[in-house]
Parts: sequence; C-alpha cells; structure tokens
Amino acid sequence: MSRKSVPPVAAKPSPLHPRNRHQQRYDFAALSAVCPDLASFIRLTPKGNQSIDFTDPQAIKTLNRALLQHWYQIENWDIPAGYLCPPIPGRADYIHYLADLLAAANGGKQPAGKRIQVLDIGCGANCIYPLIGSSEYGWQFVAADIEAASLASAERILAASPALQQKISLRQQPDAQCCFAHIVQSDDYLDLTLCNPPFHESVEQMVRGNQRKWQNLGKWDEQKEASAEQLNFGGQSNELWCEGGELAFISRMMRESAGYASQVYWFTSLVSKQANLPLLEKVLKEVGAVQQQVVAMAQGQKSSRFIAWSFLNPEQQKIWRQMRWHSRV
Repeated sequence: MSRKSVPPVAAKPSPLHPRNRHQQRYDFAALSAVCPDLASFIRLTPKGNQSIDFTDPQAIKTLNRALLQHWYQIENWDIPAGYLCPPIPGRADYIHYLADLLAAANGGKQPAGKRIQVLDIGCGANCIYPLIGSSEYGWQFVAADIEAASLASAERILAASPALQQKISLRQQPDAQCCFAHIVQSDDYLDLTLCNPPFHESVEQMVRGNQRKWQNLGKWDEQKEASAEQLNFGGQSNELWCEGGELAFISRMMRESAGYASQVYWFTSLVSKQANLPLLEKVLKEVGAVQQQVVAMAQGQKSSRFIAWSFLNPEQQKIWRQMRWHSRV
C-alpha cells in the first residue's frame, strides 16, 4: 500500500483561525454581564485597558467560565483546583482546523452534525474540546480520560448543560499505556480523533519550564520558595508529563492506531515541538499510514501544529464519505 504525504498547510495570516470567535480583545463588559463573578478580577493595565492577572488561577478559571457562557452557551463551567485550565482561543483553533481537515476531503464542505463522531484522548477535568466541538459543529464526542476525578468533573460540567449530555459521552481508560484499546468499541467508527498530549518528560522538566514562565512574567522572585504544585500554572501530573514526553506518547499512539485503521478516518495529535515531526513521520511510515498531514496554527506570538494521519486508501475514503458524510452536507 502506497503512502501519500501531503504538504503542510500554512497558518492563516490572522493569528487565529478565521472562524475563531476570539479574534478581538476580550469584551470584559459583555463577559461580566453573563458572569458577574469576573468583575472582581478585572484590573486596568498601565495603558488603561481592562484585563485580569493571568498568573492568578482563579481569575483565569473565571474568565474561561465567562467565555464559555458568552460564546458557547455553556453554563456554570468549573474545574477542581489544581487541574489544567486551558486557554479557550487556542483550544478553539484546533477544533476549527479539524473541521477544515474534514472539509478538505469533502470538496470544501464541512461535514457537521451529530453523525460526525470524534474521540478526545485525554479530555481532562475541563472537557474543553468536546464542549467547543459539539457547540460549534454539532459533533458527537467520546471524551476519554484515565483519571476518575477528571471524568467526574467533566460529568458535573455536562450536568449543568443538559443539551450537551446528548452529544458527549464519557469513558474511562483503565490502562495508561493505551489510547484506543478499552475505549474504541468494535462498532465505533470515528471521523476524527484528537489529543493534547503531555509534553514534559519529567516533573523536573515541567518545573523548569514553569520557572521560565514566571521569569518571563517578572515574578520569579515572588515564587522562588513555592512548591512544584504552586509553580505550576495548572494541571495534574498526567496532564503535563509522561516518561519520554510527547515524542514517546505520540509514537505509542501512532503504533496503536494501526490496530484501528479501518475504524478512523483521521487520527490527529497536537505536537508542541516542531523538532519531533521528522521522528513522528518516520513512525507513521513504519506503521503503514497511507496519508499524513501537518497543519500549522498560530495564536498570537505562539506557533503550534497538529499532525494527522490515515490508513484509509482513496477508495476507502470515498466510501467512508459517501456512507457517513454526503447525506448531511
């Protein structure tokens, strides 16, 4: 079976995807109107603009709650203290570029609606990708995680938004070495899988990375005596690091994905380090991926990317689209 490599898709000139709702500065008046708790965290910058302290976990969490309620009609979003609190604009970008990935295979039309099935590997306590994806495109999600406490948090979020309970199902992964086994059932057919893998190789590396963040913010002197947990900007160990870092995690995912070749149209994963791409592409060649693609993204001054791969040949992809997409586009 031949393997086709598709050239990377360049990031759009705009810092965020054109359909991303977060193109402009935060409208704190509108956000405070739907989430009054945010008002107590708003401060004026030296230039006289409204903002919050982005080193304050509670402020960031409240901002997220307001953004999700204002833009996505998700009520009362919350996560336990110490869990990863994601930046909403960047998470939304991944979802929109995934929609483009489907559209590129479908004559430019975005297949949407409840028959599009998506697996989020490691949904975390925040469940952010399923929340945004189901709200923006009506996709159905399987949200998987290894930690029972994270799934309990996700369940509380869904309970506060009954409409989402019909779009998002939760499944616990019992084996830390697996991504698809125990989660993907024999009758599951997934149009997409997505993953934001842990990218640090150790706790020590994670702490050093967070130390650099505090130094860049000019607040390291205030944090020198803080514990590793306090230094962390949010996130449990399984969310932030694993042995071998993201390269080992994604490589393992790619090798396992070959066993689910006929059940998934596009497998994808974020890749934080561009230097890992050649090694990951080598793994895809080893496991027999037919098609691969690197999609570039940008959020402000930060560049990011995800890698996508498929084991379906062109004829199999055509049959998949006819059976699953064409009746609803």
